[in-house]
Amino acid sequence: MSGHSKWSTIKRKKGAIDAARGKVFTKIIKEITVAARIGGGDIEANPRLRLAVNSAKSNNMPADNITRAIKKGTGELEGVSYDEITYEGYGPGGVALIIESMTDNRNRTVAELRHLLSKHGGNLAESGAVSWNFERKGVITVAKGTYTEDDLMNVILEAGADDMEGADDFFEVTASLENFETVRKAIEASALNGAKIESASLQYVPKQTTKVEGSAAESTMKLIGVIEDNDDVQNVYTNADIDEKVMEEFG
Repeated sequence: MSGHSKWSTIKRKKGAIDAARGKVFTKIIKEITVAARIGGGDIEANPRLRLAVNSAKSNNMPADNITRAIKKGTGELEGVSYDEITYEGYGPGGVALIIESMTDNRNRTVAELRHLLSKHGGNLAESGAVSWNFERKGVITVAKGTYTEDDLMNVILEAGADDMEGADDFFEVTASLENFETVRKAIEASALNGAKIESASLQYVPKQTTKVEGSAAESTMKLIGVIEDNDDVQNVYTNADIDEKVMEEFG
C-alpha cells in the first residue's frame, strides 16, 4: 500500500470520528462559503463549490445548511468572512507538512499553529520550503464493489487518470487537475456493480516520502492529530511514510 493510501485509510477512520463530533460539518460549511464567495453560488458553473456540495451531501448534511452556507458566501445572508492561508512546516524526523486553513483571525491561527508545532517537535517554515515536494492533484476514493480492479482501471485510464491504489475496502484514484473532473464523471457514469465515489477532492500529494518509525512516527501522528483538531484548519498533508504498526494504533 502506498504512503498516500495509508493516509487515506487513517483519514477515513478519523473522518467518521469527526462526523460524530460535528467537526466535518463545520469544515464543509467553511469550504462552501468560501467557494461561493470566490466563484459564485451557481453549483454548475463553480467546480469548487460543486465539490464542496457533493462532500456535504455524502456526509448527509441537511439541504438547508448547504443553502445557507452558499448564501453567506454570496452575501445574500450575513456571515463571517474567512481568509484562506496555507502554511508549510516540518514535523518530527524532518517530515514535511502543508496545512490548509480558513480563518477569521490570521494572528490567532499562526500563533496557535506555531505553538502546536513547537510543542510536538516541529516548526513552521517559509513559503516554498516544502511545497516543492508536493503536487496538487485530484484524489477520488471509490468503495470496493463486486467489480474487479481491472474493470475500474480500464475506466479511469481511458478518462486520463494518473494512478490507482487499493487500500482496505476502497480504491484511491489520482488524476491531474486538468483530468480530475473527467475521471470523476467517468467513474460516476460507469457505476460498475455498485461502485460508489466516497469522496473527491483536490489534495497535495507528495512526490517523495520520508520514512519515520518508532517514537518519531508516534510524535508525527500526534502532531497531525492536534493540528487537524484546530478549528481553523481544513486539511493537513504530509510526506511522512509512517510505520504500519503506528498507523494501526492511531487508526
